[in-house]
Amino acid sequence: MSSQYLEHISFLVVEDNLFARELVREILKVLGARRIDFARSGQEGYNKFKESPADVILLDWQMNPVDGIQFTRQVRKASDSPNPYVPIIMMTGFADRIHVFKARDTGVTEYLIKPFSARALFNRIQAVIERPRRFVRIGQYFGPDRRRQEKEHLGADRRGAAAKAAAAATPAPSKEMGQDEINALFNPDEEVAPKDTGKTPVKKR
Repeated sequence: MSSQYLEHISFLVVEDNLFARELVREILKVLGARRIDFARSGQEGYNKFKESPADVILLDWQMNPVDGIQFTRQVRKASDSPNPYVPIIMMTGFADRIHVFKARDTGVTEYLIKPFSARALFNRIQAVIERPRRFVRIGQYFGPDRRRQEKEHLGADRRGAAAKAAAAATPAPSKEMGQDEINALFNPDEEVAPKDTGKTPVKKR
């Protein structure tokens, strides 16, 4: 599962829970990562990102005073953001559709439900490295393009089609989504990976 190319990729883990930070550290080391920095809050994370931009950000949702959604907005839209295109993988216990859609519409690149396995994390890291999505700006949205790549085309109605693809109906708040369903939402043209049954007990938050 590990890959030597992770040795050359820098990670910033923004997570306020010590147990979760240490667990993610160990998983990344097992996967071959060597350049790992940590922040205990969204504000600390953004300050570190400005000082030394990471290649990939792993991000918790619930943090104070700046949570994962606010952090993502800063990275994507702030004038002082060093790289608004950086891949952001949200790690959270929120599996309901309201949270999942909010993260997607804020510009989160990948969404990983806690608890997750080392393989599940590797699959999402591999997706942002090997299959990066281009970015689009549609209205207030700036982030990865969620359209199926085979449906992209040049034409006068391209912008209108993109707007329709980016707009999401209001999801049912009580419905929870599985990881495979979330992966399909964030990566509509990705082939379905074999179901992962091993769980690494990252504490839900």
